[in-house]
Amino acid sequence: MQHLLTPVIISFLLPLGILVMFYMCALLIQLFHLRGYLFNISYTNYQELLTKWLAGVWVAHGSIWHGYEVSGLSNIPAEGGALIISYHATLPVDLYYLLATIYSKRNRIVYCVGDNLLYKIPGFKMLMRELRVIPGTVATCSELLQNGNLMAIAPGGVREALFGDEYYNLLWANRKGFAKVIKEAGVPVIPMFTKNSREAFRTIGLFKSFFRYLYERYRFPFVPIYGGYPVKLKTYLGEPITFDESRTIDEISDEVKSAIENLIRTHQRIPGRIISSIIERFH
Repeated sequence: MQHLLTPVIISFLLPLGILVMFYMCALLIQLFHLRGYLFNISYTNYQELLTKWLAGVWVAHGSIWHGYEVSGLSNIPAEGGALIISYHATLPVDLYYLLATIYSKRNRIVYCVGDNLLYKIPGFKMLMRELRVIPGTVATCSELLQNGNLMAIAPGGVREALFGDEYYNLLWANRKGFAKVIKEAGVPVIPMFTKNSREAFRTIGLFKSFFRYLYERYRFPFVPIYGGYPVKLKTYLGEPITFDESRTIDEISDEVKSAIENLIRTHQRIPGRIISSIIERFH
């Protein structure tokens, strides 16, 4: 019986590894700030070095654990604003791997819109600031994009993260704030999907309808997570999509959604299989 329980226990402990990694990054940030304080070094003088260190940590982790790759990196513009719209995995480590890769290979920083919940986790506020994760409004996001910055948004948010499954259906409900940002900012949109992202981490299926009720009724975002498996992760960035001023919010939303669904149909085995994804990593 003990031998049968061991894989189950490991599956629920592995996600803690990512949490540990986040806190290691938070510790690194604190050490940089302490060094700046002790030696009277201004933040602007070491911010770039700190960003390089953080990017290096995530690039290394993605490469070693998942054999992480990016297809379509050339679709990221060398300059000017652009908005990456992505599928939201259970734990979006693929997005952090991508942002680190873009910084390392394209020398561009990507802002990422995250849930306010992230800022309430002890020790995460400073980390989120350094990772450029912001609780953006339509106005804030549009301004950043119009100023020539890159940004990433996963419209499915917490709902898609917790209640998505191996069939990779988009759970965007009626969320169209991202489409308002696109229309207001007038920047190209780059659709994004990471193969096997749902096999790396998953939420348990048991009592999922109950947890879904708690979320929809009380916005209580809790479903037990398991995984952390070394599956093959490969991010696909689609061709940039541009919209003229005549396009409506609904039209923009539908076209972007279709672009991501097309990436899923083209590159993802449905339903996703954990064992097959691990074999693919080492093939």
